[in-house]
Amino acid sequence: MIKELIKVIFFTILICSCEKSKKKVIEILVPKKEKIIKEFGFTLNDFNVKKDTVKRGESFGLILENENLFYPKIYNIVNEVKKVFDIRKINTGRPYLILSSKDSLNIPQYFIYQPSSIDYVVVSLNDSLWAQKKQKEVKLIEKEASGVIKSSLAETLQELKLSPLLTNELSEIYAWNIDFFRLQKGDNFKVLYTSKYIDDSTYIGLNRVHNAYFEHRGKPFYAIEFQTDSIRKIYEYFDENGKNLRRAFLLSPVQFSRISSRYNLRRKIAYYGKIKPHYGTDFAAPVGTPIRATADGTVIKSGYTRGNGYYVTVNHNSTYSTQYLHMNKRGLKVGSKVKQGDKIGEVGMTGYTSGPHVCYRFWKNGKQVDPLKQKLPEAKPISNQLKEIYLSHMYPIKNKLDNIESSVTFEKNTIP
Repeated sequence: MIKELIKVIFFTILICSCEKSKKKVIEILVPKKEKIIKEFGFTLNDFNVKKDTVKRGESFGLILENENLFYPKIYNIVNEVKKVFDIRKINTGRPYLILSSKDSLNIPQYFIYQPSSIDYVVVSLNDSLWAQKKQKEVKLIEKEASGVIKSSLAETLQELKLSPLLTNELSEIYAWNIDFFRLQKGDNFKVLYTSKYIDDSTYIGLNRVHNAYFEHRGKPFYAIEFQTDSIRKIYEYFDENGKNLRRAFLLSPVQFSRISSRYNLRRKIAYYGKIKPHYGTDFAAPVGTPIRATADGTVIKSGYTRGNGYYVTVNHNSTYSTQYLHMNKRGLKVGSKVKQGDKIGEVGMTGYTSGPHVCYRFWKNGKQVDPLKQKLPEAKPISNQLKEIYLSHMYPIKNKLDNIESSVTFEKNTIP
């Protein structure tokens, strides 16, 4: 009886071990499905792929020589593709790929060079020699962010680990409404924008701000993007009532500058102890900072005087004209047409000046006035026909902005 029981146990163990053995064999025999990798318009699985970066002292020819391609083959490649791809512009540190035949010969078929994260050049190394400049597909991802100002917008965005370009975008949108150098602690913002990605997950930069809310000194400022010209694809920003945020004049001729001296008819010069009127508003900024036309107009003067240094005067209409002094070199020529925001020169220290700045002078009806105290004309209002469309477009966006928490700084995708 005991012998029979031992036999049963033995055969049971044997059968189980055989079943396990079969299972293991089956698992080994089932091949894993190869992941298909597509990039630069090629299925990389079809080639032997070499990824590398250009080393110091390396050239296009040397890279190909290391792949067993030699003169006159390299000469023929260079000669055929030179109109599309200048091989001398290969830069140290930039990535490249070499796709070779997937066999024992491993013959190079294509050379792919990436001058930037988006752009790339494909060079065919086959019998048919050619080169093509291409770009990776850029995917736009919608994002939202909010924050409370502690010291400056730039520092708040840095704490958030957001793109500093958001500062530029917001300053442009609110250029007529908010002086970003006079923000107060507790001012807060909410913003809806898009960022650019390639290869689904690689961030390559900010696209643009689409909608924003900024509370400054307790006053709310909405900025809703709206297309006012579908043919020329012109977008402008309006508030919750359909009022254009843009004005006829910018508040400042220089981005991110501070006012170092205001328009003052009773200014006293300490060195002389005398009263000497200051008819301009000084905006301090580093030498070379672009100076912008504050409104559309025509350059009527461009020259140099001992006191003003290099300067430019722009006539805007029969009522207004502006002047920009102490440029580091001559600005635009007389007769040049300018649009609001166009660069007309650069900040310098020419003429009578103790530091780098632009002295901004403003004329109204032939008399110099303080531009910061003028009730300047607004931009052309939205048409009645578009206003109804705009308001329907605006309501859900305003609601979305209102529902973003402003007490906590954060960023998140609004599209998975």
